[in-house]
This record gives sequence, C-alpha cells and structure tokens, in this order.
Amino acid sequence: MDYFPLFCRLRGKRCLLVGGGDVAERKARLLLDAGADLHVGAVQFSPAFQQWAEQGKLHLLPGTFEEQWLEGCWLVIAATDDDAVNQQVGDAAEARRIFCNLVDAPQEASAIMPSIVDRSPLMIAVSSGGRAPVLARLMREKLEAMLPQHLGQLASLAGTLRSRVKKTFASMGQRRAFWERFFASDRLAQTLANGDKPRADHIADTLFDAPLSQQGEVVLVGAGPGDAGLLTLKGLQCIQQADVVVYDRLVSEPILNLVRRDAERIFVGKQAGHHCVPQSQINQLLLEQAQSGKRVVRLKGGDPFIFGRGGEELEVLAQHNIPFSVVPGITAASGCAAYSGIPLTHRDHAQSVRFVTGHLQQQGEIEWSKLAAEQQTLVFYMGLNQAPEIQRQLLQHGMDAAMPVAIVQNGTTPEQQVETATLAELSTLAQQFASPALIIVGRVVSLRRQLRWF
Repeated sequence: MDYFPLFCRLRGKRCLLVGGGDVAERKARLLLDAGADLHVGAVQFSPAFQQWAEQGKLHLLPGTFEEQWLEGCWLVIAATDDDAVNQQVGDAAEARRIFCNLVDAPQEASAIMPSIVDRSPLMIAVSSGGRAPVLARLMREKLEAMLPQHLGQLASLAGTLRSRVKKTFASMGQRRAFWERFFASDRLAQTLANGDKPRADHIADTLFDAPLSQQGEVVLVGAGPGDAGLLTLKGLQCIQQADVVVYDRLVSEPILNLVRRDAERIFVGKQAGHHCVPQSQINQLLLEQAQSGKRVVRLKGGDPFIFGRGGEELEVLAQHNIPFSVVPGITAASGCAAYSGIPLTHRDHAQSVRFVTGHLQQQGEIEWSKLAAEQQTLVFYMGLNQAPEIQRQLLQHGMDAAMPVAIVQNGTTPEQQVETATLAELSTLAQQFASPALIIVGRVVSLRRQLRWF
C-alpha cells in the first residue's frame, strides 16, 4: 500500500486550508461536515468563504502563506492554483510532522482525500492513490447507485444495540451470528427504508429472542488454480463468513487476502515428500473445530473433489453427523490449460480428456495402454517427479514419441511458466520446473502457438 487508509476524528480539531477558490471550497465543505475547527488562509476568498466566516463556521487568514498558520494543526490541505505555494505548505507541514494533502500533486503529499460514499455513520472511501482520480470517482458513483440510503439508519440502530448484544450473548460466535442475522433481515431494512423507526425497534427486539444455532459446520471450498479472480462468488462469500479457515499450500496469497481479517487461519500445507500435517490430523482438526460450534471453511487449491482428498475429509464429518457442504472450484487442469492457450478437447485432436494423478504409487492400477491411445488429452497432476516414468510408460505402450507435451508451472498467476516439447523430451523438460506444475500430453498442445493469450 502506498497509503494507509485511515478515518480520522476531526471534530473540534484545528485544520488549515490554504486556498480560497473553487477547489478549496470543495475541500472546505468536507472538513466542515467533519466538524473541524477550520482556518482558511488565502490572498482572496470566494463569496462562499466570506459567507461561512460571517456565519461563524470557519476563520479566515488573509494574506500569503505563513508558517505560523500551522501551529496547533492536525491536518493541512494546500489547494491554491500555485504549485510553488502548495509545495511550500507541504514542506512546512512535513517539517512539523503534520499530515498534508496537496491538491493536484498527490505524489508529493503525505495524505490524500478519497472519493467518499456517505451513509453516515457508514462511510466508504475509494482511492487510487492519486494515480487515477476519475476512476475513483466512477467507482464511487457505482457504489452510490448500489447502496441504499437507509444503510446509515441501519448502522445507527446497530450502534444503539451493541451493549445489549454484549450482555445478551456471551461468546464472539453468538454475537457474530446475531449481527449477521440483524444485517441480513430484509424486513428490518425495509421498515427503516419506510421511515418506521418504532416498528424497526420492535423487529430488532424479536431478533434477540430467536434462538441462535450453536452447531458448527464445515464448508469445503475450492480456491481454484491461483488467480483470485477465478474464485467463485459463493466461495468468496463462504470465506468471508468463516470463523476458521483451514488452508493448504496451493491456496494463493491473493485468495488468502480475501479471508475475513478476524478469522482464525490454520495452515495444513502438504508438498511432495513432506506432509506438514498428516491427513488424519487434518480430518480430526476439522471435526474438532466444527464440534466447538465454529463455522469452518476447508480451503483447498483447485477443486476439492479432484485429487484433493475432499471426499475423505467429508466422510469423517458424516460419521460424526457434522453438517457440511461443498463449493466446487476450477480445477488446475481447466485453469492452467485455459491460461496456456491449450484447449483440453478439440474436434480435430481430442474427443476426451483424462485427469491422472502423477504420484503413481500403485502403477498396476494405471492402464497405460488406454492412456497411450490417440484422440485424447492427458493431464497429470503432481507428476513432475514422475515425468521419466510417465514418458517411459507412454512410449512403451505405443504413444508417438513426437506427441506434443506441455508443462505449466504456477498456472493462472503472474508467475506462470509454460514450455512445450515432445514426449521424447518430457523427462528433460521436467528438470526445468518445480512444483506446483501440471503435465499436459496430447495433440491439443500444438494449438498453443495460435491460442496463447496470457
């Protein structure tokens, strides 16, 4: 972050605004709305400033900028049409460790003014760090259209109930469940929108009497192959409502950043040759967390039902009557192939696709002769270390040595690497990669030359 987002209480605090024109007027209105003790310095003042001064809303400081104006200030805004004066104000404020906003020079400022959506006491600020103010404004306009006006009333009502909620519900889980039900109540929201405050108070009272479920649950969520944009909407909603998120090594950092900040995060990552947490211990962890009444999300890379052991984890929960549900994710094969410009099926090249685990612990169960058949695509998960054996078996069972192959590492992310070769070169190619990586074998790989886009 270039700027740390922060809401400041300015009521009664001295703030300095340097500038007396139209731009300064816009800044002044915001500061007055915030209740600041506003002092405005300028050579000339617009009629609005004259009127505000006569009404006692602010204090005028006629003349050119003087450093003594900064005494006792909490915040300074330089909004003149003279860049040199603005910079002088900024330098003087910086020397005194006072945050300063420089209009039209955000790169030089220690503070910036965001675009604001005001549903007081609910406030939403949108900032581009000064790089694209028009974009920030457009985003604010979209939010203005989306968010109903009564949200402020809903937030105000919630504020009056906080102490009562704390006394009524002992645990944080119970309080969170109450507030989620409170804010999800369409009946309450509509009543506030209609301006019927007494009836809204009555509806809120009934929410205290309704029983809160204390039974825990587990939601198995597929995080997709890496790109946070590929996380499903339902998956996003689940991780933002979770009390506990149990995640593995393949869940990308951008996706973890979407998890609710006060949720407990438990890492149970595994990688080839090293299991940080045994599967049996993961199963027990999910069980214990749910039995304690928590809403648990088991967040797994890709799709949890494709080589993800999701079924094994749910079997344990089912045996103990723990409620569970599944939110599928985009499996690595689909995501990595698409981002590599390799269609998994194609009328001219492949009428079927096979997903194969590359661990190959039980080689006797793999029908290599069927895998070596033409007109299909093979995708090997976790097969990097077994690439020499995959190459040997496919060649031995009749696959063309010139069959195109691709290896995709860190697929769908900015670190994605893709290289293509032939089956005869697979073991050599694999030495250039590290996990996580997929091996794709089939005629469709040749289409990458035309279809690569990412």
